[in-house]
Amino acid sequence: MSARKSERLLNVVICLLVARTYVTKERIREVVEGYAGQTDDAFEKMFERDKDELRDLGIPIEMGTIDKFFSDEVGYRIRRDVFELPEVQLEPDEAAVLGVAARVWQHAGLSEATTSAVLKLKAAGIQTDQSALSAIEPHVGASEPAFDPLWAAVVARQAVRFQHVRSGASEPTTRTLEPWGIVSWHGRWYVVGRDRDRQATRMFRMSRIGGAVKTVGETGAFTVPEGTDLRSLVTELAPPRPTSEAKVRARTGSCVSLRRRANAIEAYEEGWDLLHVPYADSSVLAEEIASYGPDAVVEGPGDVLDGVLWRLRTVAGA
Repeated sequence: MSARKSERLLNVVICLLVARTYVTKERIREVVEGYAGQTDDAFEKMFERDKDELRDLGIPIEMGTIDKFFSDEVGYRIRRDVFELPEVQLEPDEAAVLGVAARVWQHAGLSEATTSAVLKLKAAGIQTDQSALSAIEPHVGASEPAFDPLWAAVVARQAVRFQHVRSGASEPTTRTLEPWGIVSWHGRWYVVGRDRDRQATRMFRMSRIGGAVKTVGETGAFTVPEGTDLRSLVTELAPPRPTSEAKVRARTGSCVSLRRRANAIEAYEEGWDLLHVPYADSSVLAEEIASYGPDAVVEGPGDVLDGVLWRLRTVAGA
């Protein structure tokens, strides 16, 4: 299979996976790189072949009506719950190969076309769920500088020391870790192991590790506890996924962390933007917003606003 065809098939999957509704054939033709420029007849044949090949690969493409009042207008989708694979158990050497493959994937030149397809869907008014992309694990990149030294430390069973900035904090803390393994989880790389400072099992997102990762002590200094299941540990240790959304006014050029994870950013008034920020824990978000001082103002909901006000009043009272 040619690289161009592989790219087209992948983008068909992504298009149908992130869309919350059925997507018409005409819309697929517009957003998927590779279909543009084809004649009507050529596109029809190409799309039918692509659908058949994807279904032969076990990808469950569903067909349904776009509008219950107009049953003749049909579209396609891929349900995430049906598409996702069950948990796969890998031996250490197999996991290592998969990790390398995931890193290579990032350099396959697919990210630009993928981003374009998703943006075109959103521009057309089709609601998308980009978290569904986590079902395609190999898209994860390992561009974080911490990846290589941490991977080497995992293999050598050697402790490491690094600077880590936890979510919502402004200053890094020094952590000393016995790294047991590296895991990709929902589009991010994490290192899991025993935190010597906390005397407990911890996980750290690599993108939050700054500066050099330094080795501590000799190689072979620790062993991974027998029966350790990294995926289960990540599930237990990972912060809860966002279930709510706050509206926060942010001064232009400020609140970078909030901007990076905002679902949407709207122009508010001169010098200000309105951020739609997803969150799971209102107290954690309130603490972060309060740290920005006058550069961030909560519009809602009330629990986040109350949390910010309580923190600011506590500081003022002190």
